[in-house]
Amino acid sequence: MGHRDGPDEQHRRPPGVSDATVEALGRLSEALETVERARGHLYSMHQLIGHADLMLDDAVAKFRAAGHDVIADRIATDLLGRNVIAGRWTFQVVEDFDDGYHALFRDLDRQAREELVGGRRHLYEAEMKERRRTRGRPGHEARPGCGG
Repeated sequence: MGHRDGPDEQHRRPPGVSDATVEALGRLSEALETVERARGHLYSMHQLIGHADLMLDDAVAKFRAAGHDVIADRIATDLLGRNVIAGRWTFQVVEDFDDGYHALFRDLDRQAREELVGGRRHLYEAEMKERRRTRGRPGHEARPGCGG
């Protein structure tokens, strides 16, 4: 039974790899997953700010139509197209994040996995799945097509 009823090769710990190493890689992976979620929020901010900026065109037009040219001018001059952070629109913030912090984080995660476990991913989770699943129970298979 052994490996036929367990994780595939890419989700099995290589010989000689310690629990501490698997735990450290698992924590690094979890941290990267959290950064990926933050990246999604950053992209949401980028899109929401862009949408709001485009909505200002309509707001300015409506203020003008209502006879409030001073307010329309103030919005059009001071807010429309303004940088959200000194010297930057949100696309620039996203690019800086992607090319700097995010790229480095992903690279260090990949390097650690390559050096320590031959590039394998999610070993901590794969071992947790093995501890928690009920062998032979439908819906608890080790992998697709494993049958138990």
